[in-house]
Amino acid sequence: MPFHKVQPEKLSAAVVRQIEELILRGVLRPGERLPSERDLAIRLGVSRPSLRDAIAELQQDGLLTTRAGAGIFVAEVLNSAFSPALIRLFARHDEAVFDYLSFRRDMEGLAAERAARLGSDSDLKVIQTLFDRMEAAPPGGDSAAELDSQFHSAIIDASHNVVMLHMMRAMYDLLRQGVFYNRKVMFQQRTSRAALLDQHRAINAALQARDPAAARAAVEAHLDYVRAALEDQRRAERNETVARQRLEHENSKG
Repeated sequence: MPFHKVQPEKLSAAVVRQIEELILRGVLRPGERLPSERDLAIRLGVSRPSLRDAIAELQQDGLLTTRAGAGIFVAEVLNSAFSPALIRLFARHDEAVFDYLSFRRDMEGLAAERAARLGSDSDLKVIQTLFDRMEAAPPGGDSAAELDSQFHSAIIDASHNVVMLHMMRAMYDLLRQGVFYNRKVMFQQRTSRAALLDQHRAINAALQARDPAAARAAVEAHLDYVRAALEDQRRAERNETVARQRLEHENSKG
């Protein structure tokens, strides 16, 4: 018969499983510092030796890392999603920028659709809170671009697909580094900032109404706008280069 004696689970194994699940679901983020060993043992209700065994296993698996004198952190696993060589290649070619936006349009449209259907009330409250902060952010401030990233990340979180969550967080991390384009430039332009805020308002309204089709359409319209704005910016930069060459040429005649 296909039965065997049930073995009691080691406490350290239960701790490993809980921390793994928190990392997998995106609750614990890369680079986040864990509570002290004493506090964490109390919160988990285990002895410190059991906790140390669990942490050692998670470190061996590459999910946690220890920094001398600083504590225990979730490993920066996002940075391994793309090789340094590929990141540098992305940064050198406009083609990567527009492929990135096309990819985001498809993935975030799907995520918004799922979030409207599957997101919990708490998920939608997080999205609403972030949108409220976007509305209140000072014009031209750096915080607007960061809140934009957090807003889109919250939609991915609310889709409750862990593969999409980690994949898109890796993409947003590259965007924060300025690999694809400088988001701050767009938010510092008054007309762009107003249009972007209206687009995020439409996304939020559709999600709060739990309208999957409207949520997807709003995300797609937003990213179409971003693409068009970037194309205009690239065209303006090329035109300015040519205009400067003409000006230099005319001045050289004098």
